[in-house]
Amino acid sequence: QVQLVESGGGLVQAGGSLRLSCAASRRTFSNYAMGWFRQAPGKEREFVAAINWSGAGTSYAGSVKGRFTISRDNGKDTVYLQMNSLKPEDTAVYYCAARKVATPSYDYWGQGTQVTVSS
Repeated sequence: QVQLVESGGGLVQAGGSLRLSCAASRRTFSNYAMGWFRQAPGKEREFVAAINWSGAGTSYAGSVKGRFTISRDNGKDTVYLQMNSLKPEDTAVYYCAARKVATPSYDYWGQGTQVTVSS
């Protein structure tokens, strides 16, 4: 079982930056690929970014590529999402998720953190 706790959300003006963190409870954190997802009001949850177990491989949704950066620190059991040049359409609840290496689905989810971008 992996428990995930997000932090770092808040209210920011368009063009600003936020850094989200997701701390994992499990000491075998490096056995998990990690992802960030978001869900805006009235919309389905969507993929934002993912990172492999070592941090060497990353992927991004087209809408955030070039503005967001996912990273991880396996020594601190934490994954980060640096969000720059934020837009009002980035407003959503952001969730981190863990996927055990070599499995297809994200099995563990955090409670989410609200990000609101004002215009």
